[in-house]
Amino acid sequence: MGKIYETIDGRLREFIEAQPMFFVATAPAGPEGHINVSPKGGRGTFAVLDGNRFAYLDYLGSGVETLAHLRENGRIVIMFCAFEGAPNIVRLHGTGRAAPPDDPDLLPAFPEPRTHGLRSVIEVSVSRISDSCGYGVPFMDYVGDRDLMERWAERKTDDDIADYVRKKNLTSIDGLPGMDGRLPVTG
Repeated sequence: MGKIYETIDGRLREFIEAQPMFFVATAPAGPEGHINVSPKGGRGTFAVLDGNRFAYLDYLGSGVETLAHLRENGRIVIMFCAFEGAPNIVRLHGTGRAAPPDDPDLLPAFPEPRTHGLRSVIEVSVSRISDSCGYGVPFMDYVGDRDLMERWAERKTDDDIADYVRKKNLTSIDGLPGMDGRLPVTG
């Protein structure tokens, strides 16, 4: 059934890179506060950097939980599920950081990134790689990526985005610091 891996390579890497969607989970440091799980995805938004590091593109959203939790304690887990083909679930546990959206070391890992509304590039050093059966995951058809975020961001001015960040992305729902003053890419 489940297996622990030393690195993200071979069949495991192929599986991860083929998935159009993944889930991100983070939590504040103490026993209080809200655990967060967010769906992420879109083709080309996740990149394996080497056998024990990956990055994903983080877009502006209605909350800032992942960034706040990473700033506080760095803990993160990513989960991939097979919605087609053989059943499989892969989890990548590690510590992460939010790099600027124009990071010259990370952005080249994404051949054609959607840049409108790009808030940061999340880089993670992996400490545990595992898979499990995925027998309970349903079959689902991938129809395509949504372009709503990009279209929304394209209609906004820099001032509109700055206002949105002030209202929605300065602190987490638990009051932890979120964005650190950098604004997402708007054009």
